Amino acid sequence: MKFSSKLSDGVHILAYVDILRDGDLSSNAIASSIESNPSLVRRMMSRLKKAGLLMSQPGKVAPKLGRSAKEISLLDVYRAIEDNQKLLHIDEKTNPQCIVGGNIQDTLTGIYDRIQADAEDSMSQISLQQIIDGILENNEKKKLSNSK
Repeated sequence: MKFSSKLSDGVHILAYVDILRDGDLSSNAIASSIESNPSLVRRMMSRLKKAGLLMSQPGKVAPKLGRSAKEISLLDVYRAIEDNQKLLHIDEKTNPQCIVGGNIQDTLTGIYDRIQADAEDSMSQISLQQIIDGILENNEKKKLSNSK
């Protein structure tokens, strides 16, 4: 099973742009932080910009958040990055002649839809600012433990 890290990378980009707003905000610098490809970062930044979560000016390497970090939810980032992908997927290639294979899709669809709705509700309540605060807090803890 392949898992997507796009949401994590999208949040990473937005947090990087906010925390390091006075630093190098090039796609190369951000890609170095994510340990990814600069062209992938540019594509993700384009999606974030299209969703109004990121602003940039042509020819200028100075992206900034499209709204305050408090006003950007994890759900906003998820919707911008994941192309309305569901969190859980049903295997459509099962044996319809089998009692399990013939009924698993219908049974799981409602359950998975409920899980999706619950996850989206939770994501809507988490702001980018909370994530940024957590990053800064964890960084301070690491500094303190390294100084001992």
